[in-house]
Amino acid sequence: MNTDPGFLRPADEKAVAAEEAARAALTGTGAYLMPPADVLACLGADASSWAHFAAHWQDLTVDAYAARRGTHRLRRYGHFSLSPVTGELRLLPHTEFVQPGNTNPLYESVDRHFDPLTDDFVADPVLRRVIGLLGRVAGVLDVAEWWSVKVHPFRVIATAEGGGEPSPEGRHRDGVSLVSSLFIGRDNATGGESTVYTPEGGEILSVTLHEPASLLVSDDGGTLHDVSPIRPVDAAHPAHRDVLVTTLIPG
Repeated sequence: MNTDPGFLRPADEKAVAAEEAARAALTGTGAYLMPPADVLACLGADASSWAHFAAHWQDLTVDAYAARRGTHRLRRYGHFSLSPVTGELRLLPHTEFVQPGNTNPLYESVDRHFDPLTDDFVADPVLRRVIGLLGRVAGVLDVAEWWSVKVHPFRVIATAEGGGEPSPEGRHRDGVSLVSSLFIGRDNATGGESTVYTPEGGEILSVTLHEPASLLVSDDGGTLHDVSPIRPVDAAHPAHRDVLVTTLIPG
């Protein structure tokens, strides 16, 4: 994949300030919520390009592993390598996803096979610039010759009977340097509160993501995170919540 200059530097002064605020919070409290206006400035995205990006969530497939535990979740998975020096982004061969040990108690060391990102999703400029933004922010947490970047678009679905568990494993870490959740949208949903904790259980930040393009980032090595269940506002219809979870670790 060609180098995109958007990886290497923000587009304007507002974006520079937004990234500096995120980096300062990560080295301070360990978590930060970047508001949508700042995120879109960093991505150089407008309403049209964001709408095109969000449309990829209509093309996810069933997570059979979550379904075994009663959670209705759709997803795909992609693995990239990002150079923090040149901004080169490489899509790596599609393989199974394995959760590192001592992280997620439900799936530790389990090979999980998910459908790959679609070609259109991989080629989307907004995705490429999201990864670039996260690579720049993650530089305060680790030194990397290359970032190993794992991309997980999720849709969690709930009905009146239940099933809307974004984090069925409870409080956990992902075994990476930076973990992020980019909010895409929700429909007919209440709940879904994202909380970041100290290792001892103290609350660092708690927020219910409602505005598309809100970006929650945290220092995965020094925090735990969790998301509360969603439920339908109107019990006669299903609810859903869409996010892009992206993790970075040197590799």
